[in-house]
Amino acid sequence: MKLFDVYPLYEVTPVRAKDVYVYDAEGTEYLDLYGGHAVISIGHGHQHYVKRIKEQLDQIGFYSNAIQNPLQQQLADAIGHQSCCHDYQLFLCSSGAEAIENALKLASFHTNKKRIIAFKNAFHGRTSAAVAATDNSKINAPLNQQQAVTFLAFNDTTALENELKKGDVCAVIFEAIQGVGGLDEPSEAFVYDMERLCKQYEACLIADEVQSGFGRSGTFFAYQKYKIEPHIVTMAKGMGNGFPIGGILVHPSIEAQYGMLGTTFGGNHLACVASIAVLEVLEQEKLQARAQELEPYFVAQANNIPELKKIKGRGLMLGLEFDFEVGPLRKTLIYDKKIFTGGSSNKNLLRILPPLTVQKEHIDHFFNCLKEALKEHSN
Repeated sequence: MKLFDVYPLYEVTPVRAKDVYVYDAEGTEYLDLYGGHAVISIGHGHQHYVKRIKEQLDQIGFYSNAIQNPLQQQLADAIGHQSCCHDYQLFLCSSGAEAIENALKLASFHTNKKRIIAFKNAFHGRTSAAVAATDNSKINAPLNQQQAVTFLAFNDTTALENELKKGDVCAVIFEAIQGVGGLDEPSEAFVYDMERLCKQYEACLIADEVQSGFGRSGTFFAYQKYKIEPHIVTMAKGMGNGFPIGGILVHPSIEAQYGMLGTTFGGNHLACVASIAVLEVLEQEKLQARAQELEPYFVAQANNIPELKKIKGRGLMLGLEFDFEVGPLRKTLIYDKKIFTGGSSNKNLLRILPPLTVQKEHIDHFFNCLKEALKEHSN
């Protein structure tokens, strides 16, 4: 049987990984500055993480949500402790797209409305409503296009209010730092306008933290740079360090009812332990603070690259924008310099999403290799 061919693949086959490095079958070492789409938050194969999962697997790995699972409450308490979102409620699922689907569905239940407002260059997932709210027509099938979604530009308060005035919007969904879209951010004033207008016109404000959450931006959630309280917060990726888990935080103004949301695998024993282990390591090793502290160091190094047009992002969710497409440069970095980096819908942007355990020496090595690669491409 053939695999369904939907991924363009690099000719690299990792067989093991440790901290910020992955290794192929020949033992070649690659510096991972992409973390598998920002998934690897505490480093590959962290000893504490592996130990916790192994111990749980010896007890019970899975049962359905029809029974008591105290690990879910332990995880909720740990997220509340580190995020300070103490009054929110946690619903667990298995992926970022599933988190978005549940967030949008819950907003529609809560408001009894169905239209979504999203933003240009947004990426929220590849499933039904999630892909409809993603600004990429190439991955949006006719089936998904039945969803009522309006795309607006960041920072256009007038356009946002004009749409909300129509009275049919259930949710405004935004990324405080766009991921796949290229690390653009709304202005502070616009973030406060979104919150104010959603309250005024009775729509839910959804903060998509699937990629930016769990300390990557230097705050636990990227939206926490601002003093706002979204109705719903979505999360996944770095939440499990590679174990599939997602979830939403739900504001206390939204009331739960039996049956309104559900999942088979979400919140299973292994997933909960994986995320609890991530949170334990984040706290013990102060990785959120490290993300905050390494940002200015990275920026200072980046400012020594004359070809660089712009530095984007926050914490360890960063982008280097050039005035040329970076696809060939990424190939040079992976094949010749043995460094994983990421791309985005902005073809001129190199995305940097390393494990939060990355050190200054790794950043130095990257910029030395980047300078060499840029020199090779200019010849």
